[in-house]
Amino acid sequence: MKAAVVVFPGSNCDRDCKVAIERSTGAAVEMVWHGDTSLPTGLDLIVLPGGFSYGDYLRCGAMAALSPIMADVKATAGRGVATVGICNGFQVLCEAGMLPGALLRNEGLKYVCRTVELEVTNAQTRFTAGYAGRRQVAMTVGNGEGNFFADDETLDRLEGEGQVVFRYLDNPNGSARGVAGILGGAGNILGLMPHPDRAFEAELGSADGAILFQSALASA
Repeated sequence: MKAAVVVFPGSNCDRDCKVAIERSTGAAVEMVWHGDTSLPTGLDLIVLPGGFSYGDYLRCGAMAALSPIMADVKATAGRGVATVGICNGFQVLCEAGMLPGALLRNEGLKYVCRTVELEVTNAQTRFTAGYAGRRQVAMTVGNGEGNFFADDETLDRLEGEGQVVFRYLDNPNGSARGVAGILGGAGNILGLMPHPDRAFEAELGSADGAILFQSALASA
């Protein structure tokens, strides 16, 4: 198994993702600089990590979405390779048009950093199959712009097609309908604001995030 973590200027969870994937799955992980024009061959998983790409200038993720590497990220995801955007990575996926909606300033206009309880609203996806009958998991959030927004028509479609895969039980950001994570593409693109990379071992307070990485690679 082989994964790649894309590194943007301002990424601060790139190493966290690398370690989480390696320890959770045993997969080999390559770090890919945003200025590169191609990803490694033979990938089973692409991860866009959390952080503050380009200092969150303009809009969070807007500049990173135009990085040279993103053309190949889109093309590779288009071929069905599992692609995950975590926190800032979720923002990048939305800005790149790979997922619908946008991430706005938190409802309380404050940075939120804490453990959150999530409902697994669809456990029949390539990213959540490992949760099986579990309906509740714990991860952490750390963001100032994690307020997911989409119009009602888009939200209805996401929910109706089972593309909302995680929902906050205690909505910390004010996200529309409590959305914490959504699917796109052919079910192979996942964006979520909570950090599975900060919840992959019991010593971190939760190992629930490890199951997401294991699920993504089990279907490769």
